[in-house]
Amino acid sequence: MMAGRGIGPDAAGGLASHLPVMLREVLLHLAPRDGGVYLDATFGAGGYSRAILEAANCKVVAIDRDQNAVAGGSALVEKFSGRLTLVEDRFSRLDRVAHDLGFASVDGVVLDIGVSSMQIDEAGRGFSFRGDGPLDMRMERRGPGAADVVNTLPEAELARVISTLGEERRARAVARTIVETRKTAPIETTATLADLVRSKVHSKPGDIDPATRTFQALRIYVNDELAELAAALAAAERLLAPGGKLVVVSFHSLEDRLVKTFLNARSRAATSSRHQPEARALPATFRLLAKKALVAAADETAANPRARSAKLRAAERTETAARADDPLAEALAGFPRLEDMKRG
Repeated sequence: MMAGRGIGPDAAGGLASHLPVMLREVLLHLAPRDGGVYLDATFGAGGYSRAILEAANCKVVAIDRDQNAVAGGSALVEKFSGRLTLVEDRFSRLDRVAHDLGFASVDGVVLDIGVSSMQIDEAGRGFSFRGDGPLDMRMERRGPGAADVVNTLPEAELARVISTLGEERRARAVARTIVETRKTAPIETTATLADLVRSKVHSKPGDIDPATRTFQALRIYVNDELAELAAALAAAERLLAPGGKLVVVSFHSLEDRLVKTFLNARSRAATSSRHQPEARALPATFRLLAKKALVAAADETAANPRARSAKLRAAERTETAARADDPLAEALAGFPRLEDMKRG
């Protein structure tokens, strides 16, 4: 089986399809070649890794922070004996993973952001409200889970998480009913939380389930996904060889906004100091391969509804050394972080 990722009309509550989203476009922009080395930073069930290895006589380093995904990839590792290396780690560390394996650089990096369809399908992981299960959502099974968040976070901060990371307009009402409910008994299952959200958020026929945005927010918060994405983009800049390709598939506006901001900043020259405009200009580290985000073709969205919300951005690495400045620091500062909860 092959995995798709992301959040969309089917990601939290509907049937999840084991299909790698926008595979044709990913391969077109990644352009695998014989002898190349490619890094699939979001392995899932191996859809992209398999396609890259079948497209060229190359090597693939694949990463997933979910130990279940790594365990499930053993057959694929055996099939492509010696050409696929699968590592359990976070994609924010993708450059260090490659270096530890002896690769100073790679010819391409692909990122498929979000939750995988296998995680959604397993009720015990707590990512989906399609089937009742424990309210967990942790990709690594370490640290606080979604139940810890909804049962301990102060109302104002809980509303901020749901509003900012889920873009839920009724976030304050949702947070208020969660806090009132947990006074009587802890909220421990996906079905309980979904019903609470639905009591405050209503939708029209054909809309996504009212609980989708709240589940999205909690998942992103629990797994620190936006900070991980920002770190992965910087790591890819450091790791890619000149001419190497970066291909990112995202599924909602927060992810795509970060990718767009990063690539736009890195695809144009910048001065070394904003306080000294006359300072030496730093050449671009990426060249955009498409000015706008690409979306899935009609035939794909018809076959796989989860592709409807996908956006692909791609860029080619220049010969300029990776920059030390962080174009996403300001954007990340506006998002709630799990580390804030841990400190509190």
